[in-house]
Amino acid sequence: MNRLTITALLGTLLLSACATAPVPHDAPISSLRLIGEQRIALKQEFQGTSVGGLSGIDYDAASDSWVLESDDRSEINPARFYRARLDYDAQQFRSVKLESVHFFTQANGKPYPNLAHARLEQGDQVPDIETIRVDPRDGSLWYGSEGNRKVGLDPFVAHADRDGRYLATLPTPAMFRVSKEERGSRNNMTFEGLSFAPDGNSLWLGMEASLYQDAPLATPEQGSVVRITRLGRDGKVWGQYAYPIEPIASKPAPGRNGDNGVSEILALDDHRLLIVERAGVENAEGIYVNHVRIFEMDTTGATDIATLPALAGAAYVPARKRLLLDLEKSGLQRVDNLEGISWGPRLANGRRSLVMISDDNFNPLQVTQLLVFEVL
Repeated sequence: MNRLTITALLGTLLLSACATAPVPHDAPISSLRLIGEQRIALKQEFQGTSVGGLSGIDYDAASDSWVLESDDRSEINPARFYRARLDYDAQQFRSVKLESVHFFTQANGKPYPNLAHARLEQGDQVPDIETIRVDPRDGSLWYGSEGNRKVGLDPFVAHADRDGRYLATLPTPAMFRVSKEERGSRNNMTFEGLSFAPDGNSLWLGMEASLYQDAPLATPEQGSVVRITRLGRDGKVWGQYAYPIEPIASKPAPGRNGDNGVSEILALDDHRLLIVERAGVENAEGIYVNHVRIFEMDTTGATDIATLPALAGAAYVPARKRLLLDLEKSGLQRVDNLEGISWGPRLANGRRSLVMISDDNFNPLQVTQLLVFEVL
């Protein structure tokens, strides 16, 4: 074999190795390329339940399956999650197939009741489950619920087995409790994001909107700020950082509503996370237009605000952020109420895949869409 042949062979081997080599966790992300979209039909019947309200998603690598969580407050069916298969590669997203449904249970072993049937004086919780993660150690599940400020229920993070049976509640900072005064968590704007750190030793917990004492809510003219907290598995606070939210991307029609908040988080490494900012803006007909953007948050150099009881008027350095993708510029015909995001298995070229899911609120004017991206 001559020298030119050997050089060519070595070059081919090197290119092949580069194409399949894993991308390190801390590799910078330049952009996200949309591979494809699939949808689940409105209120699709599956094993005696109506599918919808899918506000959380995570990949279970051990079983090569996906966990899809519904934020149904046990009003249509008991609080639940689905297991599914997603068929995709770098070229196309072919299908979503639901395989099973599982019901979450409370500490007493019973399914979560809806508000009308809850016995609050006996410790019942009313579910509003917005985020779910598969434990990288054993495949168990962790999920966050927003509570209900109107009836005095605090938001919580629970740990369950693979089938949704309750194991424990994670202690969370007292500042997130609800109050009769304008302090603490706002109603329906609390624990919206959850993500394990890459080593699995800690979890990041994201608020949807600001605490009363931290800042006003975002408006089309002005942004806001939320707390993103890193917790050990025992609930000990490892750090907490201020994440600045963008102003609402458009103005609601006169007399209509609009908001912007964090709908999910996803850890990249020990100091960087992906943040999904989701704005809903109501038009004159009462239909919501969604503006969804993915940012990279970096806590390097940011102030640990865990001991600051209020951010309003306080001196602190917020986390840095940079825009990775505006979903309205991704080539999609429609951007719905995207609330869930998860890493998926690596593609054949070694790059990560990323999956998002939308919460249709069981509303015929919305859709349940799943999106697959290649991480560049």
